[in-house]
Amino acid sequence: MKVVVSKKFPSSEKKILNIIENFDTKGSLFGSGKRNRIKIFILQEKEVNVKSFKVPNLVNKIAYRFFRKSKAQRSFEYAHQLLNRGIGTPYPIAYAEEKSGVTFQKSFYISDHLTCDLTYRDLVLDPEYPKREEILRAFTRFTFKLHENQVQFLDHSPGNTLIRLEEGEYQFFLVDLNRMNFKELSFDERMRNFARLTPHKEMVAIMASEYARLFNKPEQEVFEKMWFYTEDFQRKFKKKKELKKKLKFWKK
Repeated sequence: MKVVVSKKFPSSEKKILNIIENFDTKGSLFGSGKRNRIKIFILQEKEVNVKSFKVPNLVNKIAYRFFRKSKAQRSFEYAHQLLNRGIGTPYPIAYAEEKSGVTFQKSFYISDHLTCDLTYRDLVLDPEYPKREEILRAFTRFTFKLHENQVQFLDHSPGNTLIRLEEGEYQFFLVDLNRMNFKELSFDERMRNFARLTPHKEMVAIMASEYARLFNKPEQEVFEKMWFYTEDFQRKFKKKKELKKKLKFWKK
């Protein structure tokens, strides 16, 4: 088992290895764990979040073994890049990988466990959420900051930004970090980055209004482009769900 530990935790490698070796039998399960499992452990008297990635399929077992960085390694490295750019994310503690011969097996990503007051999903599900528009505008400013810092967060979706209220200010922290690009973003790429967040037109209108102000573009132009990509994503998402239903039906 290969373990890479952050410089802030130099003496923790054995303890981290012990956590990983006992992942299946110890720790507290966090979330539903449908694809990847997350558990909470104690490390150096603090709660840490340990994410166990699903063992990849045969093609990716070869790819991650020889050609691509694992999801755990990318999460660890991207977290450091985000922090260096002033973007909030739970502090990256370590990642671990298990390889066997010519194939890649398990991988784990360990970070601080960060509690939050809400996620973007709460705003989608509850139209009456207190200070909803205020939070949406703050979230849009955070996304603009990502783009200005050349961060393209490909999993910018409702559950992947933790939101905390600290001293009257909203603080945002990205999670689920393994799919990112770091580059200058075009206007279209910026607008497409909002596509997965909400199907609600009024929420898109608020975000477009705030982004247009920050980006110094006409509000209508920003809204039309943002809504175009949102509708496009929703269409594809619905088609994918319908296809899955049909496949389940034919398997019966």
